[in-house]
Amino acid sequence: MKTMVAGLGLSAAMLPGAACAQAEMCVVPRAVERPLPDLPSAKEPRRVLPISSYTLALTWTPGFCRANGDSPGNRFRCSGENRFGFTLHGLWPDAPGKTWPQYCTSTPILRPALIRKTMCATPSAQLIQHEWAKHGTCMRTTPAAYFQRSTGLYRAIRYPDMEALLRGAPTVGDFKQAFAAHNRAIPASAIRVTTTREGWLDELWLCLDTRFRYHRCEAGTGGAADDAPLKIWRGR
Repeated sequence: MKTMVAGLGLSAAMLPGAACAQAEMCVVPRAVERPLPDLPSAKEPRRVLPISSYTLALTWTPGFCRANGDSPGNRFRCSGENRFGFTLHGLWPDAPGKTWPQYCTSTPILRPALIRKTMCATPSAQLIQHEWAKHGTCMRTTPAAYFQRSTGLYRAIRYPDMEALLRGAPTVGDFKQAFAAHNRAIPASAIRVTTTREGWLDELWLCLDTRFRYHRCEAGTGGAADDAPLKIWRGR
């Protein structure tokens, strides 16, 4: 037995005017992959720091699958009947300066029911485990509350017509303005756009304050320049 969630399509050719879809089609099997433990390491050490803000990170999945689709663990998001646009990478607590808290407490493997509930937003059981272990454990909350918060923010977002943007050869600044126009609560100054070395759209990093309200991103915290050309991969 499977659970199916169908959203509005991102392609204007399939559904003109669509602006609110994260998934065109998401089918979650009843039995999901059991993730491996995600633990701190010498490269990614435990850091307990005060939280000064948050980042909501969204991945442009067609571009991710173009670069990583053949890697193990990407079958659910990159092949089969599923069709994703922007997906939820995670909700990250930030600290003052250029570092952030991470891996604040040890944590067991997440319950399969919670993973299934989250997979149409974050389409990888291992990534779900990672986001809770690395970021959620620093937020003094439960796994269920953490994912309720992050998926709630994610599902409230609306998107510009990606097909129309493709035809217009946008810059990063053009994309920010189009995105902000569809989201009254998210100013263009709260959006960081990350790209690959070749200029392909990679992720959106949205800046929030400690009350989870979108606000201007601090200078020097990443993202491509507004005048940089932006390429958007939309094939599989």
